[in-house]
Order: sequence, then C-alpha cells, then structure tokens
Amino acid sequence: MGAVTGTTLLVYALIAVIALVILIAKFKLNPFITLVVVSVALGFAVGMPMGDIIKSFEAGVGGTLGHIALVIGLGTMLGKMMAESGGAERIALTLIDFFGEKNVHWAMVVIAFIVGLPVFFEVGFVLLVPIAFNVAKRTNTSMVLVGIPMVAGLSVVHGLIPPHPAALLAVQAYGADMGKTIMYALIVGVPTAAIAGPLFAKLIDRHVKLPEVNPLAAQFTEEAENIKGTRQLPGFGITIFTILLPVILMLIGSWADLIATPKTFANDFLKLIGNSVMALLIAALVSFYTFGKARGFGRDAILKFTNECVAPTAIIILVVGAGGGFGRILRDSGISTAIVDVATHANVSVLVLGWLVAVMIRIATGSATVAMTTAAGIVAPIAASVPGTRPELLVLTTGAGSLILSHVNDGGFWLVKEYFNMTVTQTFKTWSVAETIISVVALLLTLGLATVT
Repeated sequence: MGAVTGTTLLVYALIAVIALVILIAKFKLNPFITLVVVSVALGFAVGMPMGDIIKSFEAGVGGTLGHIALVIGLGTMLGKMMAESGGAERIALTLIDFFGEKNVHWAMVVIAFIVGLPVFFEVGFVLLVPIAFNVAKRTNTSMVLVGIPMVAGLSVVHGLIPPHPAALLAVQAYGADMGKTIMYALIVGVPTAAIAGPLFAKLIDRHVKLPEVNPLAAQFTEEAENIKGTRQLPGFGITIFTILLPVILMLIGSWADLIATPKTFANDFLKLIGNSVMALLIAALVSFYTFGKARGFGRDAILKFTNECVAPTAIIILVVGAGGGFGRILRDSGISTAIVDVATHANVSVLVLGWLVAVMIRIATGSATVAMTTAAGIVAPIAASVPGTRPELLVLTTGAGSLILSHVNDGGFWLVKEYFNMTVTQTFKTWSVAETIISVVALLLTLGLATVT
C-alpha cells in the first residue's frame, strides 16, 4: 500500500482517468503508450515503492494477455477465413431473402449478431460493411437504416456475449459460469440490439440525411458486381455451423458435469474442448477445411490468410495488455479498496458498481475492451467480498458499461464516420447515441433479470 490513502487515492485515480482522455483524444497519443505512461505515473504519485511499480504493471499485462492473446489470434483467423470464403456474404444474402427488402434493418442486426460472435467489432465491421453498402443500394435505403442496426448488433455481441475476449476475461475474473453467462447475455442482448439497432435506426433515419454519393460505397458495390457470378459462396448451413462451433463447444464444456461423471476421462475431455482457447482452436482448424480446402483454397493460400490477419491485431493485443496493467496498478496501489469503501458507504450495488467503473474507463480510453477488462480487474475483488453477488450478471453490467458513449477517442467512432460518409455531428447523433442506448438498456434489463432469477 502506498503512502497516499483514502479520498486522496480516488482523486489521483480521477486525475489519471482525465489524463488518459486528454492524452488520447486531444494530443492523439497512442493508447498503448498512454496507458503505460499514466499507469507508471499513477503508481509513483500514490507512493507505491518504485521497484514494485513496473513489477505490478507487468503482472497485470501478463495476467491479461496469457489468455486473451491466444483468443484474439485464433478468433481473427476464423474471421479471416470466413471473409475470404464468402461465408459472411452467404449469411447476408440468405437472411435478406428471408426477411424481405422492407425489413433489411432487421436482417442486418441478425447478420451482425451471428457474424459478430467469433470476431472483434472492427473485424466484423470490415467484413459486413461491403454487404451493408450492397444491401442499401439493392433496396434503395439509407446507410443509417442499414448500417446502424449492423453496428448495434456487432457492439452488443462485442460487449456482452462470450466468446468475445473482454467478456471471456470478465467471466474469468468474476468466476462466472460460461453457460449461464451466454444464456443471460442472449436474454439481455437480443432486446437491447433490437432497441438500439432497427428501432432507433428507423427513428433517427428521418433526421439524418447523408450525401447521395459515397465514394467508398461506389467502390464496394462495383467490386461486388464485377465478381458476381464468378464466385461460388459456401452453403448457409456449413457457414453457420463453423461460426457457431466455438460457442457450441463452450456450452458443452460448461455442461460437462451434467453430460459425464466428474473426474472421468470423458468429463475432463469435454471441459478441455469447452475451454475458450481450445474451442476457438478447433473452430479455426475446422474453418481451414470448410472455408479453405472445400472452397478451393490450397495450403499456401490458407497460410497467407492466417499470417496476414494476425499482424493488425498487434496493437489491439498491446492496448488490451496495457489496460490489464493499468487495472493491476489501481488494485495494488489500494485504489480498488478505496472504491470499495466509497461503494459501501454509498450503498451502491455491485452490479451498478461494475457498470459505473466500466463507464468511467470507456469514456476515458475509448476502448470497450480495455474498459471491460480493466473494470473486471478492479471490481472482481470487491465482488468476492460481497455475499450473494451474481457473477454472470456482473459480467453483463460491466460489459454494458464498457459500451457507453463512443466518441472521438474510440476507433469505432471514426470507422463508422468514414465508411458511412457522415459528419462528426451526424456520427454523434447516430453511432454515439446507439452505443449509449445499448449501455443503459442492457443495464436496466440485467437489473430486472437480477430481481426475477
């Protein structure tokens, strides 16, 4: 414990969060560098022994990345194989035919929900945005009506539903049951995505008018027309099976004790394949056949795809690790304990506390993943000391908090702005509001769920 105690610790923590916002948003400093600098400065300011500051930070990074780096790498490979094979396109076309052209906004949220399961928000966005452009052109609708449900669906899955890395880390940190978390996440996530996606998009579409010509959209729709008829897409069934395989395996793992007698070979084996890393590894290997060999790609092509896709995840991995390091500094410096004291006196429920801490870090860093992983690190010891805490619901409220108010320090904000050809004001009115709706609705639904389960 450092020399600084009590309220002063909270003041330093608040200064650290404000410093993160200013350095990332105003001075455009790299989020990874910023998290390292602010973490070390915070440890020094609160009086942690100098020899312990870097050790504490490294322990936080190592503890976070030991699991997450593997998940990011494997999930990205699975997403890349899906993109190259045309699997995402197959899902889109099938669902649009099923929903009909008048309900494309509902089709897009369903597509995003399914495609978003194995991939990061950014990866899912890049996979689906060409499909969104084509849908908008084919049905003569605005990118607001088609695109907002898409990003809402991706965002809900990203923040609430394992096997996403942040949600998985929160499951681990809180000691939650994977199967129950997925079940509760679907109960909360489906209506949340419907409200923040299709329903909100229908409302805001009347008030936000985009330019008729979108240079990016023109490029993607021309490309799609050029390859039309020359590329045979994989079947809908095999595509859905490959994408949902990690989720199925994780559910089997969480139900292992019901399927086979505990401590037997069968039980241990089910738990092994149900581990998130193993589940994603198996799905990635299956995708090399279903999205690779079966689609006519040779070994060299599959190797090229898997090598190419991992490089862009380096900065994500570094930022997530640094977020874990920042969280560890907050814990080891005694700031977590100070937050416990404030929470105890303020009589804030642990579920709401998880949401509030994630909200603070999300607004500060712009990253939902950093917000969720860091908040889980801070709140986990608090939750462990409060009897009757529901860890599965705590994963959901923390995830909900991590999605609030995406603004200029969030990469997702600029992705949406540039691809949808919006002004900054229009992006705030659409994307930022949609994210805030997701955060608040998911919190309220989870608190409602806590009262009836």
